Amino acid sequence: MEYRKLGKTDWKVSEISLGTWQVGGGWGGTFDPKAAYKIIHTAIDQGINFIDTADVYDGGLSESAVGKVVRESSEEIFVATKCGRQINPHVNAGYTTEALRGYVEGSLRNMGLETIDLMQLHCPPTAVYQRDEIFELFEQLKKEGKIRHLGVSVEKVEEAMLAMKYEIVSTVQIIFNMFRLKPSEKFFFQAAVNNVGVIVRVPLASGLLTGKLTSSSVFDPEDHRAFNREGAAFDKGETFSGVPYEKGLSAVDELKQIFEGNEPLAAMALRWVLMFPEVSTVIPGASKVEQVLSNVKVGSLAPIAAEKMEAVRKVYEKYIKEEVHPQW
Repeated sequence: MEYRKLGKTDWKVSEISLGTWQVGGGWGGTFDPKAAYKIIHTAIDQGINFIDTADVYDGGLSESAVGKVVRESSEEIFVATKCGRQINPHVNAGYTTEALRGYVEGSLRNMGLETIDLMQLHCPPTAVYQRDEIFELFEQLKKEGKIRHLGVSVEKVEEAMLAMKYEIVSTVQIIFNMFRLKPSEKFFFQAAVNNVGVIVRVPLASGLLTGKLTSSSVFDPEDHRAFNREGAAFDKGETFSGVPYEKGLSAVDELKQIFEGNEPLAAMALRWVLMFPEVSTVIPGASKVEQVLSNVKVGSLAPIAAEKMEAVRKVYEKYIKEEVHPQW
């Protein structure tokens, strides 16, 4: 495992880490604490030292599973969680300092920890990034020892740019993959200038970039890939990265040709993300131990040749850019 600096935290974190949205159950599945425990332990055994969760993942069960493993571990594990998505309706007015403080304290209880290493605002409405009192709250929580650092998880590049004007913001979590190239333009450069760590989520575009999905694939009714393609529950950019499903399949067919003879497309998609030095860590999810083991092998793959990187960009411009670039 290779390690990279995570922005203002100065931590050295595993370049491949673990996201826990679907840990121990998978999208639409029933949460299995034993499976979650095994997956998280396996990740740590493989050298992963950064785990990302949120208070809304399985109603707090994901946080509890992460906390249990971390409390038992002798290694130094950095725990990142998120707050704000419990606000309903999820609008700017719902973001009060009282509510957010309550969520932070709730996460501490869920995980059985005294301090949260990295607390992240969980994709708040754009207007929240312009409210000084929200960020001042986290300055206070840091003084109280309840958090060590603050990050933001964003939907749009515009929001990432707004967040970075606050000195307390140490990291930005953002969707970045072969179907989401926009962050690599201005944002990556500004993140480096501002010493802000970049945490990449949804690196496989909700499974599209595994190359295993087809036009006849069926998803559980509780799986966001079945119900959120048009943003019925949350930002549609979280589902298949906002790419229309059939168009995404066509793009994947061409990506398979580019990487024919290489590792599986999922591995190459993760390796592609790591080709960008501004990326601190990528956090693919896992609902099985085998997926963790596959993910961590990616770091040992050879760099992707420049001509293949360019070929990926051309696929993006041919199939994806018009649909995705203006929205996020």
